[in-house]
Amino acid sequence: MKEFDRLVEIFEILRAPGGCPWDAEQTHKSIARCSIEEAYELVDAIDNGNIGHMREELGDLLLQVVFHSTIAKDLGEFTIVDVINDLADKLIYRHPHVFADADLKDAKEVIKNWDRLKKKEEGKQERKSILDGIPEALPALLYARKIQSAVSRVGFDWDNPQAVIGKIREEADELLEAVKSGDGEEIESEIGDLLFSIVNLARHAGADPETALRKTNRKFKERFSKIEDEAKKRGIPLEDMSLAEMDEIWESAKRKA
Repeated sequence: MKEFDRLVEIFEILRAPGGCPWDAEQTHKSIARCSIEEAYELVDAIDNGNIGHMREELGDLLLQVVFHSTIAKDLGEFTIVDVINDLADKLIYRHPHVFADADLKDAKEVIKNWDRLKKKEEGKQERKSILDGIPEALPALLYARKIQSAVSRVGFDWDNPQAVIGKIREEADELLEAVKSGDGEEIESEIGDLLFSIVNLARHAGADPETALRKTNRKFKERFSKIEDEAKKRGIPLEDMSLAEMDEIWESAKRKA
């Protein structure tokens, strides 16, 4: 596409002598976190149903792909063409039920075959664990879901959501005992166990824990803003408002929602 070629050319100009000094001095490491930030901004746009913002954030995410590829080209590592061709080849290889004669009956079989093919790919054969390759830099809730899904595919899983709820109750009881003991490390450990079990329940229920918590965070922010607005209307500092007054406003906002 001429539009894509134009984008690549713009980046090459920015990185070339006489271009942008800031762009020229960037490295893979210096902009590594930007991809994570842009991905989350895209998720925000999707969650909010803002199509215009979504279009913009997809562009910003694409920017990161082109940026890294341009840096790599300058270093003689690879080019954007290599990235595109590698991706195209991988998609064809991992979809033999579309591009070859494999017979896969449903999405579950597709995922199982996808994992099997991934293990055969270059650089992945030396992995000792099925959990190798899951980025530890992922947000903790997403990382927990990823490792739970991985072990689930080899049968290490709860039979049903009800069994997970039993585990959550068990972990909550253990957390209560840790709180009573006042042992900070034990409390932290038990909170981790409880969160891990909740992620397991979310997975079994078909809910994404990261999305669920993000929605609750947004809901809390919206409701608390009502308390702040009311404090302004009454002309009193927020810190001078009693907890009972705050609760009253919170419950009112909850009922209206």
